[in-house]
Amino acid sequence: MLQLLGFVNNNITGNLPSSIANGFPDLERLSIGGNRLSGEIPGCISKFSKLIKLDHGGNSFSGRVPVNLGNLQNLQHLNFDSNQLTNDPSVIELDFLISRINCRQLKVIQIGSNSFDGMLPRALGNLSASVEAFTADLCDIKGIIPNEVGNVSNLIKLDIGGNELIGTIPDTLGQLTKVQRLRLNDNKLHGSIHVNFCHFVNMYHLDLGNNHLCRQLPTCLKNITSLRELNLSYNSMTFTIPSTMWTNKKNQIMDLSNNLFNGSLAPEIGSVKRMRELYLSRNQFTGEIPSTIGKLQSLVNLTLSNNRLHGPIPESLGDLISLQYLDLSKNNLYGEIHKSLEKLEELVYFNVSFNELRGEIPNGGSFKNLSADFFCRK
Repeated sequence: MLQLLGFVNNNITGNLPSSIANGFPDLERLSIGGNRLSGEIPGCISKFSKLIKLDHGGNSFSGRVPVNLGNLQNLQHLNFDSNQLTNDPSVIELDFLISRINCRQLKVIQIGSNSFDGMLPRALGNLSASVEAFTADLCDIKGIIPNEVGNVSNLIKLDIGGNELIGTIPDTLGQLTKVQRLRLNDNKLHGSIHVNFCHFVNMYHLDLGNNHLCRQLPTCLKNITSLRELNLSYNSMTFTIPSTMWTNKKNQIMDLSNNLFNGSLAPEIGSVKRMRELYLSRNQFTGEIPSTIGKLQSLVNLTLSNNRLHGPIPESLGDLISLQYLDLSKNNLYGEIHKSLEKLEELVYFNVSFNELRGEIPNGGSFKNLSADFFCRK
Protein backbone atom coordinates (compact mmCIF):
# COMPACT_ATOMS: atom_id res chain seq x y z
CA MET A 1 0.00 0.00 0.00
CA LEU A 2 1.17 3.53 -0.83
CA GLN A 3 2.57 5.29 2.23
CA LEU A 4 4.26 8.34 0.67
CA LEU A 5 2.91 10.67 -2.01
CA GLY A 6 5.40 13.39 -2.93
CA PHE A 7 5.56 16.08 -5.62
CA VAL A 8 7.81 18.57 -3.79
CA ASN A 9 9.48 21.45 -5.70
CA ASN A 10 8.01 21.03 -9.15
CA ASN A 11 5.84 23.31 -11.26
CA ILE A 12 2.51 21.57 -10.73
CA THR A 13 -0.57 23.78 -11.13
CA GLY A 14 -4.30 23.49 -10.58
CA ASN A 15 -6.39 22.48 -7.59
CA LEU A 16 -5.96 19.56 -5.24
CA PRO A 17 -8.82 17.20 -6.17
CA SER A 18 -11.10 15.80 -3.50
CA SER A 19 -10.59 12.39 -5.04
CA ILE A 20 -7.05 12.36 -3.63
CA ALA A 21 -8.53 10.90 -0.46
CA ASN A 22 -9.68 7.79 -2.31
CA GLY A 23 -7.58 4.68 -2.57
CA PHE A 24 -4.74 5.57 -0.14
CA PRO A 25 -5.91 4.29 3.25
CA ASP A 26 -2.32 3.73 4.46
CA LEU A 27 -0.87 7.08 3.37
CA GLU A 28 1.53 8.47 5.99
CA ARG A 29 3.19 11.34 4.13
CA LEU A 30 1.58 13.80 1.72
CA SER A 31 4.27 16.22 0.51
CA ILE A 32 3.25 18.61 -2.27
CA GLY A 33 5.11 21.75 -1.19
CA GLY A 34 6.96 24.08 -3.54
CA ASN A 35 4.54 24.02 -6.46
CA ARG A 36 1.89 26.34 -7.91
CA LEU A 37 -1.18 24.60 -6.60
CA SER A 38 -4.16 26.82 -5.84
CA GLY A 39 -7.74 26.68 -4.64
CA GLU A 40 -8.89 25.50 -1.24
CA ILE A 41 -7.38 22.68 0.76
CA PRO A 42 -9.99 19.91 0.62
CA GLY A 43 -11.31 18.79 3.98
CA CYS A 44 -11.32 15.19 2.78
CA ILE A 45 -7.62 15.03 3.68
CA SER A 46 -8.86 14.28 7.18
CA LYS A 47 -9.67 10.77 5.89
CA PHE A 48 -5.95 9.95 5.85
CA SER A 49 -6.15 8.61 9.38
CA LYS A 50 -2.55 7.35 9.35
CA LEU A 51 -1.04 10.60 8.08
CA ILE A 52 2.18 11.62 9.85
CA LYS A 53 3.38 14.47 7.63
CA LEU A 54 1.25 16.98 5.71
CA ASP A 55 3.27 19.46 3.63
CA HIS A 56 1.40 22.01 1.49
CA GLY A 57 3.96 24.81 1.95
CA GLY A 58 5.07 27.13 -0.83
CA ASN A 59 1.95 27.02 -2.98
CA SER A 60 -0.98 29.37 -3.63
CA PHE A 61 -3.69 27.66 -1.62
CA SER A 62 -6.40 30.05 -0.45
CA GLY A 63 -9.45 29.97 1.77
CA ARG A 64 -9.72 28.55 5.26
CA VAL A 65 -7.70 25.75 6.81
CA PRO A 66 -10.11 22.82 7.23
CA VAL A 67 -11.00 22.51 10.90
CA ASN A 68 -11.53 18.76 10.58
CA LEU A 69 -7.78 18.25 10.08
CA GLY A 70 -7.81 18.02 13.85
CA ASN A 71 -9.01 14.45 13.30
CA LEU A 72 -5.52 13.45 12.10
CA GLN A 73 -4.48 12.08 15.46
CA ASN A 74 -1.21 10.60 14.17
CA LEU A 75 -0.06 13.84 12.54
CA GLN A 76 3.43 14.95 13.56
CA HIS A 77 4.39 17.58 10.97
CA LEU A 78 2.01 20.22 9.54
CA ASN A 79 3.31 22.71 6.96
CA PHE A 80 0.99 25.29 5.37
CA ASP A 81 3.74 27.92 5.17
CA SER A 82 3.80 30.48 2.31
CA ASN A 83 0.32 30.27 0.87
CA GLN A 84 -2.68 32.62 0.74
CA LEU A 85 -4.72 31.03 3.49
CA THR A 86 -7.17 33.08 5.55
CA ASN A 87 -9.15 32.78 8.75
CA ASP A 88 -12.92 32.66 9.14
CA PRO A 89 -13.81 36.39 9.15
CA SER A 90 -16.66 35.78 11.59
CA VAL A 91 -14.22 34.44 14.20
CA ILE A 92 -11.69 36.66 15.99
CA GLU A 93 -9.32 33.86 16.97
CA LEU A 94 -7.53 31.47 14.62
CA ASP A 95 -10.04 28.69 15.14
CA PHE A 96 -8.19 26.11 13.08
CA LEU A 97 -5.40 26.16 15.69
CA ILE A 98 -7.89 25.12 18.35
CA SER A 99 -8.68 21.96 16.39
CA ARG A 100 -4.97 21.06 16.41
CA ILE A 101 -5.32 20.32 20.12
CA ASN A 102 -6.60 16.87 19.17
CA CYS A 103 -3.37 16.05 17.32
CA ARG A 104 -1.52 14.72 20.35
CA GLN A 105 1.51 13.52 18.31
CA LEU A 106 2.11 16.88 16.63
CA LYS A 107 5.70 18.13 16.74
CA VAL A 108 5.95 20.82 14.05
CA ILE A 109 3.41 23.51 13.05
CA GLN A 110 4.43 25.80 10.17
CA ILE A 111 1.80 28.33 9.09
CA GLY A 112 3.92 31.41 8.34
CA SER A 113 3.48 33.80 5.39
CA ASN A 114 -0.30 33.65 5.09
CA SER A 115 -3.09 36.20 5.65
CA PHE A 116 -4.94 34.91 8.68
CA ASP A 117 -5.83 38.31 10.16
CA GLY A 118 -6.84 36.99 13.57
CA MET A 119 -5.68 36.49 17.13
CA LEU A 120 -3.74 33.66 18.73
CA PRO A 121 -6.23 31.67 20.82
CA ARG A 122 -5.64 31.10 24.52
CA ALA A 123 -6.25 27.43 23.75
CA LEU A 124 -2.84 27.44 22.08
CA GLY A 125 -1.54 26.55 25.51
CA ASN A 126 -3.38 23.24 25.27
CA LEU A 127 -1.36 22.00 22.33
CA SER A 128 0.28 18.66 22.82
CA ALA A 129 3.41 18.63 24.96
CA SER A 130 5.08 17.00 21.96
CA VAL A 131 5.03 20.28 19.94
CA GLU A 132 8.63 21.42 19.41
CA ALA A 133 8.27 24.07 16.69
CA PHE A 134 5.59 26.69 16.08
CA THR A 135 6.20 29.19 13.28
CA ALA A 136 3.54 31.75 12.40
CA ASP A 137 5.57 34.69 11.12
CA LEU A 138 4.16 37.16 8.57
CA CYS A 139 0.55 36.10 9.12
CA ASP A 140 -1.21 39.39 10.00
CA ILE A 141 -1.77 38.06 13.52
CA LYS A 142 -3.19 40.69 15.85
CA GLY A 143 -3.81 41.11 19.56
CA ILE A 144 -1.63 39.98 22.43
CA ILE A 145 0.57 36.97 22.99
CA PRO A 146 -1.56 34.81 25.30
CA ASN A 147 0.00 33.82 28.61
CA GLU A 148 -0.96 30.24 27.90
CA VAL A 149 1.77 29.91 25.26
CA GLY A 150 4.11 29.27 28.17
CA ASN A 151 2.34 25.94 28.74
CA VAL A 152 3.74 24.40 25.53
CA SER A 153 6.66 23.24 27.61
CA ASN A 154 8.70 21.38 24.98
CA LEU A 155 8.90 24.17 22.42
CA ILE A 156 12.34 24.49 20.86
CA LYS A 157 11.44 27.02 18.17
CA LEU A 158 8.86 29.82 18.45
CA ASP A 159 8.60 32.31 15.60
CA ILE A 160 5.74 34.82 15.54
CA GLY A 161 7.69 37.73 14.10
CA GLY A 162 6.44 40.09 11.41
CA ASN A 163 2.89 40.36 12.71
CA GLU A 164 0.83 43.05 14.45
CA LEU A 165 1.09 41.78 18.01
CA ILE A 166 0.65 44.35 20.76
CA GLY A 167 0.97 44.47 24.53
CA THR A 168 3.85 43.24 26.64
CA ILE A 169 5.86 40.06 26.29
CA PRO A 170 4.25 37.66 28.79
CA ASP A 171 6.59 36.57 31.55
CA THR A 172 5.20 33.05 31.16
CA LEU A 173 7.44 32.65 28.11
CA GLY A 174 10.19 32.10 30.66
CA GLN A 175 8.63 28.69 31.29
CA LEU A 176 9.80 27.57 27.84
CA THR A 177 13.18 26.52 29.14
CA LYS A 178 13.92 24.32 26.12
CA VAL A 179 13.54 27.11 23.57
CA GLN A 180 16.57 27.55 21.34
CA ARG A 181 15.17 29.99 18.79
CA LEU A 182 12.73 32.78 19.72
CA ARG A 183 11.62 35.42 17.21
CA LEU A 184 9.13 38.13 18.25
CA ASN A 185 10.61 40.75 15.93
CA ASP A 186 8.73 43.29 13.80
CA ASN A 187 5.64 43.62 15.96
CA LYS A 188 4.28 46.38 18.21
CA LEU A 189 5.28 44.91 21.55
CA HIS A 190 6.15 47.31 24.36
CA GLY A 191 7.40 47.27 27.92
CA SER A 192 10.52 45.64 29.25
CA ILE A 193 12.17 42.26 28.85
CA HIS A 194 11.21 40.17 31.87
CA VAL A 195 13.83 38.60 34.09
CA ASN A 196 12.26 35.20 33.29
CA PHE A 197 14.02 35.39 29.94
CA CYS A 198 17.11 34.35 31.85
CA HIS A 199 15.60 30.86 32.09
CA PHE A 200 16.33 30.33 28.38
CA VAL A 201 19.47 28.38 29.14
CA ASN A 202 19.41 26.66 25.73
CA MET A 203 18.75 29.77 23.63
CA TYR A 204 21.02 30.38 20.64
CA HIS A 205 18.88 32.86 18.64
CA LEU A 206 16.87 35.71 20.19
CA ASP A 207 15.24 38.31 17.94
CA LEU A 208 13.16 41.08 19.53
CA GLY A 209 14.06 43.71 16.95
CA ASN A 210 11.74 46.43 15.64
CA ASN A 211 9.29 46.70 18.52
CA HIS A 212 8.69 49.36 21.18
CA LEU A 213 10.63 47.71 24.00
CA CYS A 214 12.28 49.98 26.52
CA ARG A 215 14.13 50.14 29.84
CA GLN A 216 16.98 47.91 30.81
CA LEU A 217 17.93 44.38 29.92
CA PRO A 218 18.04 41.87 32.78
CA THR A 219 21.68 41.59 33.80
CA CYS A 220 21.25 37.84 34.15
CA LEU A 221 21.11 37.54 30.35
CA LYS A 222 24.86 37.06 30.59
CA ASN A 223 24.10 33.59 31.94
CA ILE A 224 22.62 32.45 28.61
CA THR A 225 25.98 31.13 27.49
CA SER A 226 24.48 29.29 24.52
CA LEU A 227 23.39 32.54 22.83
CA ARG A 228 24.85 33.00 19.34
CA GLU A 229 22.61 35.66 17.78
CA LEU A 230 20.97 38.59 19.57
CA ASN A 231 18.86 41.25 17.84
CA LEU A 232 17.38 44.11 19.87
CA SER A 233 17.58 46.73 17.11
CA TYR A 234 14.94 49.41 16.54
CA ASN A 235 13.62 49.61 20.08
CA SER A 236 13.96 52.22 22.83
CA MET A 237 16.44 50.56 25.18
CA THR A 238 17.96 53.17 27.48
CA PHE A 239 20.88 52.04 29.59
CA THR A 240 24.60 51.54 29.67
CA ILE A 241 25.62 48.11 28.43
CA PRO A 242 27.21 46.39 31.45
CA SER A 243 30.61 44.83 30.96
CA THR A 244 29.08 41.44 31.82
CA MET A 245 27.16 41.52 28.51
CA TRP A 246 30.47 40.83 26.77
CA THR A 247 31.27 37.70 28.77
CA ASN A 248 29.47 35.31 26.40
CA LYS A 249 32.41 34.23 24.28
CA LYS A 250 30.20 32.24 21.89
CA ASN A 251 28.12 35.17 20.64
CA GLN A 252 28.55 35.64 16.89
CA ILE A 253 25.97 38.24 15.84
CA MET A 254 24.77 41.15 17.98
CA ASP A 255 22.53 43.95 16.71
CA LEU A 256 21.77 46.69 19.24
CA SER A 257 21.46 49.45 16.64
CA ASN A 258 18.77 52.16 16.62
CA ASN A 259 18.16 52.35 20.35
CA LEU A 260 19.02 54.81 23.12
CA PHE A 261 21.94 52.91 24.66
CA ASN A 262 24.39 55.26 26.33
CA GLY A 263 27.64 55.29 28.27
CA SER A 264 30.96 53.96 27.10
CA LEU A 265 31.88 50.66 25.52
CA ALA A 266 33.61 48.47 28.09
CA PRO A 267 37.09 47.05 27.38
CA GLU A 268 35.55 43.60 27.90
CA ILE A 269 34.08 43.94 24.40
CA GLY A 270 37.27 42.28 23.21
CA SER A 271 36.35 39.04 24.98
CA VAL A 272 33.75 37.95 22.42
CA LYS A 273 36.32 36.31 20.16
CA ARG A 274 33.79 34.58 17.90
CA MET A 275 31.85 37.75 17.08
CA ARG A 276 31.33 38.10 13.31
CA GLU A 277 28.82 40.95 13.12
CA LEU A 278 28.46 43.79 15.62
CA TYR A 279 25.93 46.57 14.99
CA LEU A 280 25.92 49.42 17.52
CA SER A 281 25.01 52.36 15.27
CA ARG A 282 22.42 55.05 16.03
CA ASN A 283 22.68 55.07 19.80
CA GLN A 284 24.14 57.52 22.31
CA PHE A 285 27.44 55.82 23.12
CA THR A 286 30.18 58.10 24.41
CA GLY A 287 33.85 57.75 25.26
CA GLU A 288 36.58 56.24 23.13
CA ILE A 289 36.47 53.10 21.04
CA PRO A 290 38.27 50.56 23.26
CA SER A 291 41.50 49.27 21.77
CA THR A 292 40.52 45.76 22.88
CA ILE A 293 38.05 45.65 19.99
CA GLY A 294 41.04 44.67 17.87
CA LYS A 295 40.93 41.22 19.48
CA LEU A 296 37.75 40.35 17.56
CA GLN A 297 39.62 38.82 14.65
CA SER A 298 36.56 36.96 13.36
CA LEU A 299 34.69 40.23 12.89
CA VAL A 300 33.35 40.80 9.38
CA ASN A 301 30.99 43.72 10.00
CA LEU A 302 31.45 46.53 12.54
CA THR A 303 29.12 49.55 12.63
CA LEU A 304 29.52 52.26 15.26
CA SER A 305 28.11 55.16 13.25
CA ASN A 306 25.76 57.88 14.55
CA ASN A 307 26.94 57.90 18.15
CA ARG A 308 28.91 60.35 20.31
CA LEU A 309 32.19 58.49 20.34
CA HIS A 310 35.33 60.58 20.50
CA GLY A 311 39.07 60.12 20.51
CA PRO A 312 41.30 58.50 17.90
CA ILE A 313 40.54 55.49 15.75
CA PRO A 314 42.31 52.64 17.57
CA GLU A 315 45.37 51.38 15.77
CA SER A 316 44.28 47.88 16.84
CA LEU A 317 41.48 47.94 14.27
CA GLY A 318 44.19 46.92 11.84
CA ASP A 319 44.20 43.52 13.55
CA LEU A 320 40.65 42.77 12.38
CA ILE A 321 41.95 40.72 9.48
CA SER A 322 38.52 39.40 8.44
CA LEU A 323 36.79 42.79 8.41
CA GLN A 324 34.83 43.67 5.28
CA TYR A 325 32.53 46.45 6.48
CA LEU A 326 33.57 49.26 8.86
CA ASP A 327 31.36 52.28 9.55
CA LEU A 328 32.55 54.88 12.07
CA SER A 329 30.77 57.83 10.47
CA LYS A 330 28.93 60.62 12.31
CA ASN A 331 30.85 60.57 15.58
CA ASN A 332 33.39 62.95 17.13
CA LEU A 333 36.52 61.01 16.24
CA TYR A 334 39.76 62.90 15.70
CA GLY A 335 43.39 62.25 14.87
CA GLU A 336 44.81 60.37 11.92
CA ILE A 337 43.75 57.20 10.13
CA HIS A 338 46.45 54.71 11.04
CA LYS A 339 48.45 53.01 8.33
CA SER A 340 47.74 49.78 10.21
CA LEU A 341 44.30 49.75 8.59
CA GLU A 342 45.98 48.98 5.28
CA LYS A 343 46.28 45.42 6.58
CA LEU A 344 42.52 44.99 6.20
CA GLU A 345 42.75 43.21 2.86
CA GLU A 346 39.11 42.04 2.89
CA LEU A 347 37.72 45.55 3.40
CA VAL A 348 35.09 46.63 0.84
CA TYR A 349 33.32 49.39 2.80
CA PHE A 350 35.03 51.98 5.01
CA ASN A 351 33.13 55.07 6.17
CA VAL A 352 34.56 57.69 8.54
CA SER A 353 32.71 60.70 7.15
CA PHE A 354 31.36 63.40 9.49
CA ASN A 355 34.17 63.24 12.06
CA GLU A 356 37.15 65.49 12.88
CA LEU A 357 39.91 63.39 11.34
CA ARG A 358 43.03 64.88 9.80
CA GLY A 359 46.20 63.80 8.04
CA GLU A 360 46.64 61.66 4.98
CA ILE A 361 44.37 58.89 3.79
CA PRO A 362 46.10 55.51 3.67
CA ASN A 363 46.74 54.49 0.08
CA GLY A 364 47.72 50.86 0.48
CA GLY A 365 45.72 47.66 0.67
CA SER A 366 41.98 47.99 0.14
CA PHE A 367 42.14 51.79 0.43
CA LYS A 368 43.24 51.98 -3.19
CA ASN A 369 39.73 51.03 -4.26
CA LEU A 370 37.63 53.06 -1.79
CA SER A 371 35.61 56.13 -2.77
CA ALA A 372 36.61 59.55 -1.41
CA ASP A 373 33.01 60.00 -0.24
CA PHE A 374 33.73 57.68 2.67
CA PHE A 375 36.10 60.26 4.16
CA CYS A 376 34.29 63.52 3.46
CA ARG A 377 32.33 65.81 5.70
CA LYS A 378 29.77 67.49 3.47
